[in-house]
Amino acid sequence: MTPKIARYLAEQSPATPCLVVDVDRVEERYRALRDALPLARIYYAVKANPAREILTRLVGLGSAFDAASWEEISMCLDAGARPADVSFGNTVKKASNIARAFAAGVDMFAFDCAEELEKLARHAPGSRVYCRLIVENEGADWPLSRKFGTTLDNARDLMLRARDLGLDPYGLSFHVGSQQTATGAYEAAIARVGMLFTDLKAAGLDLRMVNLGGGFPIRYRDDVPGIDSFALAISHAMTEHFGNDLPEMIVEPGRFIVGDAGVVSSEVVLVSRRGIDDGVRWVYLDIGRFGGLAETEGEAIRYGIRTPHDGAATGPVAIAGPTCDGADIMYEKTPYALPLDLESGDRIELLSTGAYVSTYCSTGFNGLKPIQEHYI
Repeated sequence: MTPKIARYLAEQSPATPCLVVDVDRVEERYRALRDALPLARIYYAVKANPAREILTRLVGLGSAFDAASWEEISMCLDAGARPADVSFGNTVKKASNIARAFAAGVDMFAFDCAEELEKLARHAPGSRVYCRLIVENEGADWPLSRKFGTTLDNARDLMLRARDLGLDPYGLSFHVGSQQTATGAYEAAIARVGMLFTDLKAAGLDLRMVNLGGGFPIRYRDDVPGIDSFALAISHAMTEHFGNDLPEMIVEPGRFIVGDAGVVSSEVVLVSRRGIDDGVRWVYLDIGRFGGLAETEGEAIRYGIRTPHDGAATGPVAIAGPTCDGADIMYEKTPYALPLDLESGDRIELLSTGAYVSTYCSTGFNGLKPIQEHYI
């Protein structure tokens, strides 16, 4: 909750549910990461929040962009980004979208299998390509390791194949999982990449880049290591495994840049004990998992909550959304305690909700309108 957001909510009282994002805070976080990792180029992960106001601000700061679709690429270009500053970082792409991106001037693409590599050779000839490796995601609240990436041995074969297909085998990438709280995850992943990087250079490839992915955490309810801790671990690991011959480094932050720049303002729809004698009240909000809080699946991301009764006596609660779907429960097992005075009609704020909330909201489930967005 930045002072700017607090003032906006107090003075404007926008209809709920809504997301309010402080774009100045986005800039602060970008600058903090750039200062911590001066040797790395920042490619903002557009999927975290693709709002025009955010993209335009980041273009002005010199950011590059990690896009997951042609639509995200188009958003970046419309905001003023150069095609050379956009990476098509999704390893699963339609051939038509590869062709559109290439025609627009994008020449850097991710892949993790032979089939995708063949598509790139056909529809983006001569492009820079980088192979995504499978790495451990232990320590991440939102793991990403099952769907993407390949093994070291297969990556070696694929990178050699990329050269044979006339592509530019530019580098290697990994992702240690979103909201990664363990600095050691980066150190272990860099060690794996370093071995393969050395092997491929010995095989004659002109590898020049290591993509460290994103994953840098923000504080929700619990403290997390600061960005300087991650930067130190990364710098030491890169020096250990690459020596003085450091490759180009890329990072792809999303949550770290926009997460704590946003707040969701919500109305309490109902507080009920439901006739169950377990001491737990059920608090229903006018936003839930289908309205933008998808990262509460499995109670993975645990948002901080501010109420108008903070400081008063509290009791245990389960927190759910407004729809008639039984899966629309944010927190039932995670211990949350909210003020006993909380009642229907109260406005509350869910903190650090600038990342993924706007992009995960559904369109009209149960007839409920998608969350309104305010960028200030």
